[in-house]
Amino acid sequence: MPPTETPGSQIERFISAGDFVGALRLADKLVASSKRSLLGWVTRARANLSLGRLCDADEDLDVALRLASDDAQATLLRGMVDQRLGRVDRAVERLGALAVSKSPYAIEASVTLAETLFFAHRREEFAEFVKANGPWLADPRGALFRARMRARTDPAGAVNELLELSRTASGIVLRRVAGFEAVQLLDKLGRYQEAFDLAIQIHATTTPPFDIEGLLDGVAEQRELLKKGRWFTPSVDPVQGVAMVVGLPRCGTTLLEQMLDGHSKISGIGEYDGVEFIGQAIASTGYPLRSLDALLCETVSSMQQGYLRGATSLRRDGAQWTFDKNLRAWKWLPAVAAVLPGAVCFHVARDPRDMAISTFLSFFNPVSDGWTGKIESLRRVIEAERSLLPEALETLGIPHERIVYEKLVDDPVGHASRCLNRLGLEMEGGVLQPERNTRTVFTLSHEQVRKPINATSIGRWANYDWAFDTRWDALVQQHDVRRG
Repeated sequence: MPPTETPGSQIERFISAGDFVGALRLADKLVASSKRSLLGWVTRARANLSLGRLCDADEDLDVALRLASDDAQATLLRGMVDQRLGRVDRAVERLGALAVSKSPYAIEASVTLAETLFFAHRREEFAEFVKANGPWLADPRGALFRARMRARTDPAGAVNELLELSRTASGIVLRRVAGFEAVQLLDKLGRYQEAFDLAIQIHATTTPPFDIEGLLDGVAEQRELLKKGRWFTPSVDPVQGVAMVVGLPRCGTTLLEQMLDGHSKISGIGEYDGVEFIGQAIASTGYPLRSLDALLCETVSSMQQGYLRGATSLRRDGAQWTFDKNLRAWKWLPAVAAVLPGAVCFHVARDPRDMAISTFLSFFNPVSDGWTGKIESLRRVIEAERSLLPEALETLGIPHERIVYEKLVDDPVGHASRCLNRLGLEMEGGVLQPERNTRTVFTLSHEQVRKPINATSIGRWANYDWAFDTRWDALVQQHDVRRG
């Protein structure tokens, strides 16, 4: 008779297989059996972190570290969560102490610390950490950080290092990260054809098949529902102090968030996953969007409280509004209207060609965002989003403002004032100086937002004009009308 598998072995098997839901279920059983199960709480944190449920992971780690304040794995996970939630000073302190310890998690802590310093633009600390030549640099990921440091003074040489890493690294994620960082450097060097060809190669070798028809079918269903007008009445009270962006990646959402986060009464909460969880929770009830009225008030209230609990935990002290920079809300506007009535939405739109090329040349999750891997699928998703918005905002009665990125850059005072008026706030100078915002940005725009508002990215698509045929004309004309 084979030996019984221990809970710890089961957990590692689930995690290794990417079955984070299975790991979470097992952790829940351990915690239900004993509220003092350190293994249960740490596993919950690992699974929730992998699933993107940062607020849940944060709460799991509160319990784990109360049970064992010196547990190295919980300390590492706390540093990771602090980093993702923008608590950079806390992350650096915690990860730094673990990195110099003799813990088996010291290498992982070092890699996470280097990542934190890099994205937080603490470049001198980053350089010193890499130059110290610690044992963590022997990890395959160490080559990525060496290349990142070289890119500051020798971008062409860094390209060669990144290309080598993208060819030889054993892990797909590392190959993909290195490859797209090489793409970005090639673009900055004006080597546009090389950048584009490399992006095609990376997408082809690291992006699994994506069900774009399923995504587009969901949009088509919403369009049909919207033709009949608003088909449900919210069963919960309106929320207060909730604002969010609706739009696709690379349309200017980070700039708007960093501007509004500069206001003393508004707190950016990053790419919070609350709306996506609302959508998933509705889907799990078995009721389609056309049956939102059939959801029990208690069910909707629970969804609302779950969103608010997470958003509030991320809000800066003293702020009255949270600004949620999620990139999924555009697909879930009926859910937003039903569960978060009163939430203010900002629809941001940008030249579709600039959006497409910026997205295509960048690292996105190859599973959930697999549609970013082809110019053709990018066009189809942009068409779908613009066929849904802004009509959905109007029909569903969602308070909103429409922001055209190019006009925001051209007239930041006027557009910021309009956004603030919608929130009942007066202008403050910090809104117009997003480059002075000390809040760390862990998105693709982390470098751009550290510069004053500028128009340098407008018209970037022209460097890749061969990628756009006449099928883009209608989208471009539609945007030109809004821009005009």
